[in-house]
Amino acid sequence: MTTAETAIRSAGPDDVPALVRLIESAYRGDSSRAGWTTEADILDGQRTDDEGVLAVLEDPVSRMLVVERDGGIVACCQLEHRGAHAYFGMFAVSPALQGAGIGRQVLAEAERYAAAEWGTTEMHMTVISVREDLIAWYERRGYRRTGETSPFPYGDERFGIPRRADLCFELLVKPLT
Repeated sequence: MTTAETAIRSAGPDDVPALVRLIESAYRGDSSRAGWTTEADILDGQRTDDEGVLAVLEDPVSRMLVVERDGGIVACCQLEHRGAHAYFGMFAVSPALQGAGIGRQVLAEAERYAAAEWGTTEMHMTVISVREDLIAWYERRGYRRTGETSPFPYGDERFGIPRRADLCFELLVKPLT
């Protein structure tokens, strides 16, 4: 997708510092409170780091899509090819731009890419189960709750420091055909 001011492209190693700043700003700390996707009330600590983002970029079955606007990265997502389905993660939109439709564009492009480039028939993602507003946003875009959960990695600070004891991930799925 390209318009006069916005372009979506695959990320490269030079993008790592900007991607980490964007992801952290969208989910952690006071800056994240400017948007609606903050996890600051349920998690402290980091969301990702340079090594985590670089690992995605170096993985041959993954892509990191970025949205550039006016020379800066304002949104991103990770796609991972997992056979018949793709996994969608590391989704972030600058808090100052949340609610402006960029997230919908990124999600639609990710779905298009996964189906067209990899031939996948479903998109999968995991969302922290207490994030009801975020889950509802995905449901409005055709994702369904499966009821399948996986444990939150308590004790692994690479994923944040939980502020509550009831966190787990819920699998959401959407057909792409």
